[in-house]
Amino acid sequence: MYKILSINPGSTSTKIAVYEDEKPMFVESILHKDSELAEFNRIQDQFEFRKNAVMRFLEHHNVDPKELSAIVGRGGLLPPVKSGAYLVNEIMVDRLMNRPILEHASNLAALIAHEMSKELNINSYIYDSIAVDELIDIAKHTGLPEVDRVSLTHALNMRAAALKTAKKLGKEYKDCNLVVAHLGGGISLTAHSGGKMVDIVSDDEGPFSPERSGRVAVKDLFKYISSGKYTKDEMKKKLRGEAGLKGHLGTIDAREVEKRIENGDEKAKLMYETMAYQIAKSIGELSVALSGNVDRIVLTGGIAYSKMLTDWIVERVKFLAPVEIIPGENEMESLTFGVLRVLRGEEKAKEYTE
Repeated sequence: MYKILSINPGSTSTKIAVYEDEKPMFVESILHKDSELAEFNRIQDQFEFRKNAVMRFLEHHNVDPKELSAIVGRGGLLPPVKSGAYLVNEIMVDRLMNRPILEHASNLAALIAHEMSKELNINSYIYDSIAVDELIDIAKHTGLPEVDRVSLTHALNMRAAALKTAKKLGKEYKDCNLVVAHLGGGISLTAHSGGKMVDIVSDDEGPFSPERSGRVAVKDLFKYISSGKYTKDEMKKKLRGEAGLKGHLGTIDAREVEKRIENGDEKAKLMYETMAYQIAKSIGELSVALSGNVDRIVLTGGIAYSKMLTDWIVERVKFLAPVEIIPGENEMESLTFGVLRVLRGEEKAKEYTE
C-alpha cells in the first residue's frame, strides 16, 4: 500500500489530500484570508506560510509524515514540459522560486513537496503541469512571426479524463483520438492522439467562460485597449476576471444562471446557450486536428455538472463522436493517481532539465 500526500495551492486556498492507494483518506481545502496573504510581496514569499498549513493539516488528521510514500504537487508555470510525472529537483526549485514564467500559486506546490521530501528522504513529484506542451509543429505558429502559440491549459484534469475514457473504451490511451473540454472558471480544450495533447484551444483563444472573454476579434480589441479608458492591469482583469458570464450577467455561478433561465430570463438563456455554442464550435475545431477521426468527445470540469449546458453541447457535436461526461475538477485524485502509476512502475518519472 502506498500513502501519498497531494498539494494544490490556489490563489486564496491550498487543497491538500492524503490517499492510501486509490482511497482518499483526507481531502481538505484550506482557505487563506486576504489579510494573511497581503503580508507577502511575492507569491514565492508565501512558501513557509503554505508549508505550515500543510503540516497543520497532517497533524490535525493524525497523519505521521514518516508514513508517506511520496509527495506530489500541482505542476507550476515552468518552461514547456511533457505530460506525466517529473521528479522535483534543485533545478526545478530554483526555476520556480527565482525565475518562474509567471508568478502563480501553483508554483509553490513543488517547493513545498521538495522541502518536505528532503526531510523525509522520499521522492517528490509534479504531475501534468499547467505548462505541458506537446503541440505538433503545425499547431505552434500564428500569422505574426514574433508570436507563437503557448500551451497553457487545464492539462491535469483533461489528461486524467482522457485516461479514464480510454480505460472505459478498453483501449490504451496512446491508441485513442479524443477531444477533451475542461469547463470551469476558464474553459480550454485539447486534442489527444498517440498519447499526446497534440493541439489546444486555450482559455483566451476559444469560448468565453464564466469569467473570461475567450476569443475576441483583434481589430476590435485593439480599439478597446487603445482607448485609454483602462490601464494594462485593469484591462487584464477585465478580460480574465470580469468578462464572459460575469460581464454579461454579473455572476460566475452557473447554478444562478440556470435559476434565472428557469424563471424566464431570456438574456441569461441567450448568453448561457452562446457559451455552449462556442464550446461546441471549438470541439469541432479540434476534431479537424484529428482529421475527423474522433473516438470520444469528453466534457469535464465543474460546469460539466450542468445538464442544461452539456445537453446543448452534445446536441451540436454528437455527429462527430459519442460524448463522455466526467464532471468535476478531480485535481487531487488526478495528482495522486498519476504518482501512484509511477510508484507501481506503470509510468516512469522524467528528470527536469533546462
